[in-house]
Amino acid sequence: MTAILVDDEKHCRDVLALLLAKYCPEVRLLASCADGEEGLNAIEQHHPDLVFLDIEMPGMSGFDMLKDCRFTGFRVVFTTAYNEYAIQAIRHNALDYILKPIDKDELHQAVSKAETTLSSRPTTQVDNFVAYLNRQKTGDRIALPTMEGLQILQSEEIYYCESDGGYTHFFLTSGKTILISKTLKEVEEVLESKGFCRVHHGYLINLRYVQKYIRGDGGEVIMANNKNIPVSRNKKQEFLAFLEKI
Repeated sequence: MTAILVDDEKHCRDVLALLLAKYCPEVRLLASCADGEEGLNAIEQHHPDLVFLDIEMPGMSGFDMLKDCRFTGFRVVFTTAYNEYAIQAIRHNALDYILKPIDKDELHQAVSKAETTLSSRPTTQVDNFVAYLNRQKTGDRIALPTMEGLQILQSEEIYYCESDGGYTHFFLTSGKTILISKTLKEVEEVLESKGFCRVHHGYLINLRYVQKYIRGDGGEVIMANNKNIPVSRNKKQEFLAFLEKI
């Protein structure tokens, strides 16, 4: 069975390589990669059976790397210190994981599991993972895939979302802004059931923070953080109908 390692921390890669050599001799290591870009190139070049993948890496997270993979015929073992909620979702989507620091017995178990399931179709699409998190009955929690990893928020922490081409900015009640590589349309599909309304091609707002609506051709909304957001003419009636339900 062939494998590659993807982790931005060199000592983590070195330790994992040593553990594999000692306790999992059936695994032939093809490449050790320091970031997501290197990982993508190694996957395209080698078509490995198994990828050991860190989640939180600068520049491109492990989740983002998986989204960009064209070759998906491999199993993923996340090597992570991620929270229990995320780990449950990883399990649900048949993606294995090992918590850092890596235990040799857990490593051997993960390799054995990967070996026995290679004949079935691998599940390596992180979109399924994120969608699972967003479907969970955990109040209004949503999962945002950022460059640093997966940020989990309550929907009430979001004032509004603004489109930026293929990206979306989330403006939070804390004053912080989060940028994710999802279109506003994709974000709308997750948030529309959580009290959000698309009032403009560039804006999705949290209705609980609407302070005032100013009439006009389309009009504009003043949010609780004093941000003025335009309402497009073709979204006006839909928006007003939402307001009537508040």
